[in-house]
Amino acid sequence: MNFHTFGDESKPVILLIHGVLTPWQVWETQIEHFSRSYRVIAVALDAHEEERTSEFISIQDEANKIEDYVMDELGGSVFAVCGISMGGAITNLIWQNGIIDADKFVLDGAPLLPCGGLPKVIMKNNYIQIIRRSKKRDPKVLESFKKQFLPERFLDSYLKIADNMAESSMKNMINSVFGGSLCTSLEDDGEKLLFMHGTKGNEMLAAKSAKLMLKSYPKMAEKCFKGYAHCEAAIYKPDEWIATVEDFFKR
Repeated sequence: MNFHTFGDESKPVILLIHGVLTPWQVWETQIEHFSRSYRVIAVALDAHEEERTSEFISIQDEANKIEDYVMDELGGSVFAVCGISMGGAITNLIWQNGIIDADKFVLDGAPLLPCGGLPKVIMKNNYIQIIRRSKKRDPKVLESFKKQFLPERFLDSYLKIADNMAESSMKNMINSVFGGSLCTSLEDDGEKLLFMHGTKGNEMLAAKSAKLMLKSYPKMAEKCFKGYAHCEAAIYKPDEWIATVEDFFKR
C-alpha cells in the first residue's frame, strides 16, 4: 500500500480510496481541486501499486492498514474519507471500526450487500480473464477499457497494475467485498455519511445498499445520479462529483 500526498501539510486531510483495478490517479481532478484547501492523500491499495507486487488479503486488512497510517502519521484524525466502489466498502469499514476520528465519510457506488455463490464465481472468472488478457495487451480488452471502464489517459497506469496483479488478490477482493453484508446497525444517526450511486447496470447493488443504510441511519445524505453507471460521476464527470461532495462538506 502506498500513500500519495498533495497540498499543504498544515491543512485538514482528505483520504481518497479507489476501486478494483483502478489506479489512484483516477482522482486527479479531485486532487487538483481539493488540494487548494486540504491536504489530500490518495491511497494506492495493495495489489494496485505500479511500482511493485503486493498481495490483497481483504477489505478489512486494507482498512486496518489505512487506520494504522492515520494513527501513526496523522495523529489519528482526518477531515474526510472518500471511497469509490470497493474503496467505498473500505470507507464504510473505517467508519464502522471507529478507530480514527473523521468529520465526513463519502461512499460512492459502495457494494455493501452480499452476492450468492454463482455471481461471485462469475465475477472472479471475468476479472481474472481481464487481468490475463490485459497482461497480453489483448486489443479487445484495451478497447473495452477505453470505452467502458476508465478514460484512456489512465490506461498506462492500469496496465502497470494489471501486470503486477496476482489472481489470488483478485479472488480475495471478490470474496471479501461480497462475502457478507457490510450494512450494520451502529448507535449512530449517520450524519457524517454521504452515499452516492447511479441507477444503471451493476449500480443496482449500491442503490440497494444505500436504501438499506438509510433505514438504519436516517440522517445519512443520499445522492442518486439518475441514468449514471457505476461511479460514472466520480470518474467521467468529476466536477459534478466534487460539487456534490463540497455541498456535503458544508453541512
